[in-house]
Amino acid sequence: MAETQSCCIDLRSGYCRKTKIFHSLRQAVPMPPPSEPLSIISYTLSLLYSSTNTASAALSTTSFLIDAATGSHLTYTAFLHQVDSLSSSIRSLYPNLSVNDVAFIISPPSLHVPVLYFSLLSLGITVSPANPLSSPEELAHQIKLSKPSIAFAATATAHKLPGHLPVILLDSHEFFSMLSSVNNSNSEEKFKIKQSDPAAILYSSGTTGKVKAVVLSHRNFIAMIAGLYYNKLANEEQGKQEMNMNMHPANLFTVPLFHVYGFFMLLRAAALGESVVLMEKFDFVKMLEAVERYRVTFIPVTPPLVVAMVKSDLVAKYDLSSLRSLGCGGAPLGKEVLVRFEAKFPNVDIGQGYGLTETTGAATRAIGPDEAKRYGSVGRLSENLEAKIVDPENGEALPPGKHGELWLRGPIIMKGYAGDDGATTATLDSEGWLKTGDLCYFDSDGFLFIVDRLKELIKYKAYQVPPAELEHLLQSIPEIEDAAVIPYPDEEAGQIPMAYIVRKPGNNITSAQIMDLIAKQACLFVFNFYCKSFS
Repeated sequence: MAETQSCCIDLRSGYCRKTKIFHSLRQAVPMPPPSEPLSIISYTLSLLYSSTNTASAALSTTSFLIDAATGSHLTYTAFLHQVDSLSSSIRSLYPNLSVNDVAFIISPPSLHVPVLYFSLLSLGITVSPANPLSSPEELAHQIKLSKPSIAFAATATAHKLPGHLPVILLDSHEFFSMLSSVNNSNSEEKFKIKQSDPAAILYSSGTTGKVKAVVLSHRNFIAMIAGLYYNKLANEEQGKQEMNMNMHPANLFTVPLFHVYGFFMLLRAAALGESVVLMEKFDFVKMLEAVERYRVTFIPVTPPLVVAMVKSDLVAKYDLSSLRSLGCGGAPLGKEVLVRFEAKFPNVDIGQGYGLTETTGAATRAIGPDEAKRYGSVGRLSENLEAKIVDPENGEALPPGKHGELWLRGPIIMKGYAGDDGATTATLDSEGWLKTGDLCYFDSDGFLFIVDRLKELIKYKAYQVPPAELEHLLQSIPEIEDAAVIPYPDEEAGQIPMAYIVRKPGNNITSAQIMDLIAKQACLFVFNFYCKSFS
């Protein structure tokens, strides 16, 4: 059966004429058997320890986490000690917490947040991080979906949480003492964590614009990290990387840790023994300073940041010679931007990709300079992944070159949406296909192109802003008769929400007053929108 199917697969596009399924052209990567009890943390650390570059002596001197602003850092040895200590403390102080319980996390980036992630995941507790800029109303909705048993927050964010939820402050003496306790047992000897168990619940606008709680399993993350890890090793073995091997790989995180991109990139860096430089808040100049100060080799970016690097004269003031690659996601880069970037930074590769929270991150990637030159594309299917292009009108699967909705299937596809069985059923079919809601096509060489969104989300930088939610907030203002929100093109941000307002007769509420009212109820990143009023 498998041999018959493989004979039908076109080796250029990966398309099977018989099944009408596109198959990944990447080499399959080894993964542990699905039935083996294993957490993403155990798997990540097994890759770390198996590397010839991560002997015990190296772990004690290599920085894993670095605070970009202060230079404070944790070596791998210190980090793992804190993870063990915190795991032991959580088990001792909160014995009722068990596998599959959910921990809600709302904190600005700090060196403690990755320690907390690793500790909770090693215990089988589901990590559910939220945007610290979210309003209390937004957090209440997320908590209703994920049903956490405990929360971890900073003093500056704890007041947004509902009173019934137990809260541990990450900047308290209690938490600091938990980081230095003595660990006397192995967490996974007590808790057998199945790969199918939930590892994280991340919040996304999903495929309909309504905020959803995406459940990702340990197996999902294992599959994602396996692909990234073995692909990196293969590139090094084949001499495809021009990086000076005396330069330790350092990743500068311009993406938040509560985002799926930041989440899986943190795990990837740990598996490879690389360093992570954390920024508390993104600032373009501070990013350039950090690249120079910490000899950063890789930055995950969005298209607006690439545009800024191309256009800004500030980059000439900093030594960016250590930089070797950018990983770009969120939206495709235009050919003009790519050509200008390549001319300005000839030694820096850009790897574009496409993914969703529902796909644990990157479902497609462009690897190497040759694939990056397939302008307008977001790369080829990731390892162990299948795809279909489906006609949204009749449900027919389509061949290369035809436009339709992208469906994906494979080990990185989410378990479903917490607290929303209806949305899960609408998005995942009985055969495991994820309906992305994106209009796409594959070319004859297996490269994916994004044509449009079947969903009407506004892409503000790396964020998805649902117009319907903003419209609902605007329409709830007594002085407003009606409102509509559309995307407004912006070179730096990609798109900015633009609101058309119909005021109630005899009312003179101003655009500034409307924006002030919205600012009290929505994340800060949606404040920046244009507002046109009509009487």
